[in-house]
Amino acid sequence: MESIQAIKQRFGIIGNTPTLNRAIEKAIQVAPTDISVLVTGESGVGKESIPKIIHQLSHRKHNKYIAVNCGAIPEGTIDSELFGHEKGAFTGATQTREGYFEVADGGTIFLDEVGELPLTTQVRLLRVLENGEFLKVGSSKVQKTNVRIVAATNVNMFEAIEKEKFREDLYYRLSTVDIHLPPLRERQDDIHLLFRKFASDFALKYKMPTVKLTDNAVQILIKHRWGGNIRQLRNIAEQVSVLEQNRTISASTLQSYLPSSSNLPAVIKTSKSKSDFSSEREILYKVLFDMKSDLNDLKKLTMELMKNGNVKDVEKDNESLIQKIYGDVDDAAADYNESASDTEVLSIPEHNSNNDEDIVAIQDKYHFAEEIEEEETLSLHDKELELIKKSLERHSGKRKLAAAELGISERTLYRKIKQYDL
Repeated sequence: MESIQAIKQRFGIIGNTPTLNRAIEKAIQVAPTDISVLVTGESGVGKESIPKIIHQLSHRKHNKYIAVNCGAIPEGTIDSELFGHEKGAFTGATQTREGYFEVADGGTIFLDEVGELPLTTQVRLLRVLENGEFLKVGSSKVQKTNVRIVAATNVNMFEAIEKEKFREDLYYRLSTVDIHLPPLRERQDDIHLLFRKFASDFALKYKMPTVKLTDNAVQILIKHRWGGNIRQLRNIAEQVSVLEQNRTISASTLQSYLPSSSNLPAVIKTSKSKSDFSSEREILYKVLFDMKSDLNDLKKLTMELMKNGNVKDVEKDNESLIQKIYGDVDDAAADYNESASDTEVLSIPEHNSNNDEDIVAIQDKYHFAEEIEEEETLSLHDKELELIKKSLERHSGKRKLAAAELGISERTLYRKIKQYDL
């Protein structure tokens, strides 16, 4: 068995942090077996190195090693990519295609960003893990494959399981052995080593002297949070190597390349649980129902006012109703009297035998009776039929113009005409 130091040199891994050494040690120990491995850690920590170590130290090293970025493949095609498809299985499937699990038979497949897999694909993957069987898309023939699966993710799998975005049974099949790579901020002793390695590589690549950091710059480098981990550190090293004329980098110069934490976008948790949405929906429904009830009561009160014509009588007969709407009868009367001085519609004379004609005249003038009548209810079917008829009449039966006016396709309009037998 190779030593940890020999593995680091072989795969270009820099650092001596105990947590990093432990991750490499676990990879070495599990490599000779066929156990499934799940590599976890933040984005940019170098998770892709672990499956390479496992494959190269296993009995499968002479067979295929395929790395698949699950997050980069569209949901509609990922099943075809992984398991293959038969000719004619879907539009564009002009010939039979072998998937990665068929091509890598006897070797290793690295599923990067496995937490991004659609649920339907997760079911297929679970079957491969359980008995090595899979079906091509559009085929009913069961095929066998002997593939070692190493997966990686930067997703919190327990949160994903709780939100039903990842199958719990698949998680436990993938994570027979869990190898965690620490973030760069937990490897402070390795940060300067990594920077020096990157600076040396870029000096060779761009044929220029290697940049060096002052002591103060090294301290700033170490204390930075490195949200992008090794990938971010490498990018900073490349920028400094290419852009700076002075090959000795001061603290202020380095600081200008590091993003300020205050300028970074804030991560705001916007997701809501089903119970939150449910309770908010119930509150909204209650408010709407209460508003509808109050509106009906107000219509009733206004109708009584129109028929009676005497505010005092209406207040006396509908005291409880006014109390519900306005909260207080005196306030309601005050509101009424105040609005009556400004609104001609509510300037209704006191009721007596001589003013019936005036009330009728006001009703005719403002059409209150018609407006307060219960609203006519039309079904969606009737409304749609009426709109289509009017549009066709307006355009003399020309479907293309009618469809454009209605905002639908001509084909949809034709289907509606047949449906309504127009």
